[in-house]
Amino acid sequence: NDAFSIENGIIVDKSRRWPLCIDPQGQANKWIKKMEEPNTLAVKKFTDSDYIRRLEGCITYGNPMLIENILEETDPAIEPVLLKQTYKQGNRVMLKLGESVLEYNKDFKFYLTTKLRNPHYLPE
Repeated sequence: NDAFSIENGIIVDKSRRWPLCIDPQGQANKWIKKMEEPNTLAVKKFTDSDYIRRLEGCITYGNPMLIENILEETDPAIEPVLLKQTYKQGNRVMLKLGESVLEYNKDFKFYLTTKLRNPHYLPE
């Protein structure tokens, strides 16, 4: 309930980009899980063998997804998602993820968290 946490919550909710939360104490993880619990939040790590398949389902059906405990490099496979590289095909919004072309549901939300206290990410 402190002002800093409230401001961060507003930024996460209103940002045009998908949020990456620097979360060494796990507070953001707990908050995201609680906030998205009624919306069938999928929680995965890049090391989970099925995370891409689950991400595809979340994009298509409009469910939120949290990828937790990322390190200083993200999987290049999710770049189209991070950059919101959607396009129109007729009256549908689509996204190409790897070899899959997915219908993009406007209700989809994507969160990333890291436990690293001072991570260094490349600009892209």
